[in-house]
Amino acid sequence: MSTTAVVFALVGALMVGFSAYSVFAKAEFVVGPLAEYGVPRSWWTWLGVAKAAGALGLVAGLFVPAIGVAAAIGIALYFAGAVLTTFRAKAYAHAVFPIMYAAPAVVALALGFSG
Repeated sequence: MSTTAVVFALVGALMVGFSAYSVFAKAEFVVGPLAEYGVPRSWWTWLGVAKAAGALGLVAGLFVPAIGVAAAIGIALYFAGAVLTTFRAKAYAHAVFPIMYAAPAVVALALGFSG
């Protein structure tokens, strides 16, 4: 695995981990839009768990590449769903934020956890 891929995987893990923490801490900049978009409150904890699992998976992928690949794909799908949620809520300007959180994991995936 290249140094660049490692850096992107770690940056992605930090960003997604921070996003998970923000959901658990009910930071207004995260839960406010979730409520605005109509995401049921009962989902919030599970969304945080999914993000935390993705962040941990990216780190584990440094040692077991298959886990990193699965985590990066999961993160990409998770944040693709987040983009669709912003579109459904007609909050088009907010779509950039999930893209920004997904980008490092997608780059790490593209650079190759196995190579």
